[in-house]
Amino acid sequence: MKKVSLPPLTTNLAAAILGVWKLKSRQDVDATGRIHIDPFLGRDPLGILCFGPRHFAAQFMKRERSARQNEPQPVEAENNNVAVNGYSAYFGTCSVDEIAGTLTTDIEGAISSANVGDTYVREVRVADNELIIQLHTTAVDGTAITRTNTFSRIG
Repeated sequence: MKKVSLPPLTTNLAAAILGVWKLKSRQDVDATGRIHIDPFLGRDPLGILCFGPRHFAAQFMKRERSARQNEPQPVEAENNNVAVNGYSAYFGTCSVDEIAGTLTTDIEGAISSANVGDTYVREVRVADNELIIQLHTTAVDGTAITRTNTFSRIG
């Protein structure tokens, strides 16, 4: 499977992302088309994003979490946040670059203190009540991957 192609730029992206979004799918693909499964959040994690005009909150959870508590993942992926015990949560401020079709998030709080103060830039599109967020990061073994998160609007 190859990298998911993004739809054309979204007109008035800043207004289009406002609301509550539920994770529909998450796909990590390397340059050869090989799919990678994030061992910390699994093949099919749960997720929710909430966007206001200048603020956001995000939560992701592995469907089958272990009983172990407060165990951060042993390695931090490039250009991505850290999960703890199969759970990732963070919030902060956000801004949109309408011309580039990108969203910049500045992390004010996170389940992992290692991510507080981080800034991430993501390619973002909204089409047919779906929010598509794409980023470049690394798999656990260091392989460069493209992650595509697709969300459905729920509010």
